[in-house]
Amino acid sequence: MDKELLMGILEAIVFSSGEPISVEEISNSLGIKKEDIFEAVESLKLEYKKRHRGITISVIGNRLRLTTKPEIFPYLEKIFKPKMKVKLKRAALETLAIIMFKQPITKTEIEMIRGVNVEKTLSSLIEKGLVREIARMDAPGKPILYGITDYCLEYFGLESIDELKNEYESLRIAETN
Repeated sequence: MDKELLMGILEAIVFSSGEPISVEEISNSLGIKKEDIFEAVESLKLEYKKRHRGITISVIGNRLRLTTKPEIFPYLEKIFKPKMKVKLKRAALETLAIIMFKQPITKTEIEMIRGVNVEKTLSSLIEKGLVREIARMDAPGKPILYGITDYCLEYFGLESIDELKNEYESLRIAETN
């Protein structure tokens, strides 16, 4: 097989795999000697060493993987901040539901509804990017008003808060009939 073609095939296989793939598996599937694969990998590494390339091929034991060059990572980090899909505890879900339906709402109002201190839960929801401070109430002490974020809507697969409220109203009507 032509070396350039093999390089392209390996690149496509390793890219498509998404996780390390064994040289032996590639060798058996393509009917190509392992030595030829390793030779093509070395050529790919040289190709990726060029300054304008953002990826490289790594050999991990007897497995191949495409990885980002370490010097490129800071640029990726700016765009692809870790997107966490976290599991919310019951207290967080209850607090978030109150905020979703009553926003803008103060911490004191949330605590009156829940009957417990929500400081830690509220901080956690803010840290996760689900809730944010949206304003200050024009009242003594200027308490913070909280509301949900666009990420919160995305997290729950909603286009708007109205969609949630309409769904809730539909369920309430269905239960009374």
